[in-house]
Amino acid sequence: MSTSYENLCAFLYREANYLDDRDWDNWLALYDVNCSFWMPSWDDDGELTDDPQSQISLIWYGRRAGLEDRVFRIRTERSSATIPDTRTNHHISNVVILEKSDMSVKLRFNWHTMSVRYNHTDHFCGTSFYTLDLSGETPRIKEKKVVLKTDYIRHVIDIYHI
Repeated sequence: MSTSYENLCAFLYREANYLDDRDWDNWLALYDVNCSFWMPSWDDDGELTDDPQSQISLIWYGRRAGLEDRVFRIRTERSSATIPDTRTNHHISNVVILEKSDMSVKLRFNWHTMSVRYNHTDHFCGTSFYTLDLSGETPRIKEKKVVLKTDYIRHVIDIYHI
């Protein structure tokens, strides 16, 4: 795959579509087996936590196996965040290439997700930071950090909301 700006954006849009379509197998395939998936929390001083090992995070998975377990819970209705089923619609904007080499690329982008559950629409927005591994035939997400800007939420937030 070419690592042009357009192809990198297409990769991000594909991930968003997989989430909206609940296409879990293709979504998981975008992640490296040793990926990290992190959504830090805001501390009492309005600063983001910076260590998922010693501080509170809204979501933290140190490997894809954690995401696979989460998907298993969603599929088998063992997730209170997904009962009843939630419909989402992701919008991505302001994609910026932060750093690029032959083997990896670092990106940042803004996102907005609308979520419909219990006949109520919630809005979530934030900024995501990705490191993509480009060493294989297709890119793989090596690191995903999600900064949730709308962190006052009225119910559980899950991987498909962000």
